[in-house]
Amino acid sequence: MISLKIGIFGGTFNPPHNGHVRAARSAAERLQLDRLLVIPSAIPPHKALPEGSPTSRERLELTYLAFQEVPCAEVCPIEVEEGGVSYTADTLRTLRERYPGAQFFLIMGSDMFRTLDSWYSAETVLRLATPAVLSRGTKDDKDIAECAAKYKERFGADAVVIGNAITEVSSTELRQQLRERRGVEMFSDAVYSAIIARRYYGAKPSFDWLREKSYAMVLEKRIPHIKGCEREAVALAERWGGDVEAARESAILHDMTKYMPLREQLRVLDEYGIMADEMERADVKLLHAKTAAAIARARFGVPDDVYNAIFWHTTGRPGMSLLEKIIYMADYIEPTRDFEGVETLRRLCYEDLDKATAEGLRMSIIDMKSRGIVPHPRTEEALRWLMAESGMKG
Repeated sequence: MISLKIGIFGGTFNPPHNGHVRAARSAAERLQLDRLLVIPSAIPPHKALPEGSPTSRERLELTYLAFQEVPCAEVCPIEVEEGGVSYTADTLRTLRERYPGAQFFLIMGSDMFRTLDSWYSAETVLRLATPAVLSRGTKDDKDIAECAAKYKERFGADAVVIGNAITEVSSTELRQQLRERRGVEMFSDAVYSAIIARRYYGAKPSFDWLREKSYAMVLEKRIPHIKGCEREAVALAERWGGDVEAARESAILHDMTKYMPLREQLRVLDEYGIMADEMERADVKLLHAKTAAAIARARFGVPDDVYNAIFWHTTGRPGMSLLEKIIYMADYIEPTRDFEGVETLRRLCYEDLDKATAEGLRMSIIDMKSRGIVPHPRTEEALRWLMAESGMKG
């Protein structure tokens, strides 16, 4: 009877990236595995997890996403479910009971292989599994061979070398890149999306990735407006000392649900527990600001200031923040807008933002009334608040 060939690929996977996936694929092909068990550790024995890391359950979910398209790969929750410090020897004993007669290969990097003899119950590890060492190249092969000879002499253990399987990636550097809106190319879209949605590691989304997601949700004819709004929002934030990155995020995402049917808009409101009055529930133009904010938070993990800037960008509100004014006016005056008085309003935005916002609110009210549309009361409330706050006269 031919025994199963099972690879064991363990680690913290903090986060799981394309380098891990490439290594796993290479090992599965080179060893002709029947099954590849990917095992995230609960608490690694060799190093502490950095502060702010996802929980073991969250890392497990990310690992499922990372390896879902790798043939023969199966993410195994054994160490996460066990909890506590994860020791390979204990895991191997459990797996040996589950898969009697199987041939186990313990997949690891060369640095880990060099320290294997210092592991807890190293003799047990080498008795129950054959190390399959991922090599960086020629020099690495020499070091691995020397180490393998030492283990052969001491433990009677063999090792297998898997060449050219390493994508050099530092998890520490990758976590830093995520905080700097970089590193998107090192993840599957599913993993990156999950990291951004929950803002693990303090991650912030790549703007190119964010644009791609936003533009995919609207008609092509709307994209020039969104691009113009982003450009104007950045310029206004720079002029008035606002948060440029928050302005960019808000502008990119503000119109995502512009073309969502009313029925779907109402479903989103219910799903996220968002209150809307009778006037809003009858008008997609009013609703899309609230539903876009909800999706921006759920899918892209936007912070409160960005959420609010999107949420209030159609009506404004009393107590508008600087970012809310910037997005309201960027949406109003971006370069594709062409209406009587827009050039004057654009100039005013860079001279006095409060006066410009008040004028924008006033013009919006006048325009709606001229077309027989009842303005939302919140817009008039916002105008009154802004005029009182800045000492303007009606």
